Amino acid sequence: MKPLRRISKKTGEVSYLLRINLDYKDGQQITKSKTWKPERKMTPKQIESELIRQQVLFEEKAKQDYAEELKREADKKAEQERIEAEEREKQYNALEYKKRHTTFKELADKWLDIQSKGNKYKPSTIVKLNGCKQRTYEAIGDVLVSQLDYLTIQEFIFSLANNGVNQKTGKGLGIKSQKSYLIFISDVMKFAKRCKLVTDNPCREITFTKTDTKEKMIYSLQEAKDLLATIEKKAPIGYKVLFTLLAYCGMRKGEALGLEYKDIDFENNIMQIRRTSNYQQGYGVYTDTPKTDSSNRSLHLQPKLVEMIKQLKAEQKEQSIKCGDQWVVSDRLFTNWCGKPLHPNNPYKWLKRFCEKESESFKGLHSFRHFVATQALANGAATKDVSDLLGHANPSVTLNVYAHTVEPTNEKTLNMVANLLDDN
Repeated sequence: MKPLRRISKKTGEVSYLLRINLDYKDGQQITKSKTWKPERKMTPKQIESELIRQQVLFEEKAKQDYAEELKREADKKAEQERIEAEEREKQYNALEYKKRHTTFKELADKWLDIQSKGNKYKPSTIVKLNGCKQRTYEAIGDVLVSQLDYLTIQEFIFSLANNGVNQKTGKGLGIKSQKSYLIFISDVMKFAKRCKLVTDNPCREITFTKTDTKEKMIYSLQEAKDLLATIEKKAPIGYKVLFTLLAYCGMRKGEALGLEYKDIDFENNIMQIRRTSNYQQGYGVYTDTPKTDSSNRSLHLQPKLVEMIKQLKAEQKEQSIKCGDQWVVSDRLFTNWCGKPLHPNNPYKWLKRFCEKESESFKGLHSFRHFVATQALANGAATKDVSDLLGHANPSVTLNVYAHTVEPTNEKTLNMVANLLDDN
């Protein structure tokens, strides 16, 4: 048996490289090598004989070491597989335990806590989701997530349309509200799927029940004029500005209450809608971003409105001096006696009492917005322009809401075109 290679140095020293191919693994040769250096006094014959012995010993030792290495790797792999199997069994048992014990309420509370700490949802959405808890928990809160099925969810959604569910009207909830509850349940079940508590979301193809739609209360032009004239004469400056803004600009109530003086460009008569002020029972008053991206918008202010806002600011400054340390600096246009943002429920209550006292027509606050939209459309404003004014996501929303106004306008326009074509 000959060595693989003889190595000679300049000093005259000679050494031999012994090598063995042990295995072929993953496309590569596994080899071991060793250098043997004969003693100077050894003869060539002794060297040749010793080389054979060294090669045999080296091969035996390399094979033994490699076999032990393979055994260690196999033992290590077996141990790792045992640990992984135990961990899988542990996770499986934990998951099975959760499936047998996790109720919808428990999981929904965890999911809501995660959402409240994240930034996926707007504060108003979190408030709305929390508002869905009570009825949902009463119906399916104690149901195990793993056993919550399509039929149970469908029956709950159907029940929301029953008379008496809406305590304010005595009727059932509308389709929009029914969808809000389904979104809440579906999002929790999606979370359950991510947690591997269920394999499928049972909220698909749920049917909604149509309920009687409340007819929109809209001020006529004369009603709006009469009411604003009375407000001009008898209302305090804060409410005078608020209701005039609503009637002239078609803003949402929350958008108006969220206005700050820095949003007003007094030189160019421009107002920026940048935030809303809202209230939710059990949550309190909170500030949020506008309803949609399109709701962030600029609105033109009539000169009379700009002067009224200046007057409001001057009176608030006088009030702040009277309040002294009790005054809360908020920069809001609409505040209470000490500068805190006006509670969102107060304008409705105040206007209702005011109208009853002054024998004026009361149709709520959102009716001012309907008034602006219908008057603009009825007098020839383009749907796209009205949509931009109202801050709708797109003109189709305006068309859906105010179709009763758009249709007569279309009829008038098309009749005009027909008359032109028919004129001989």
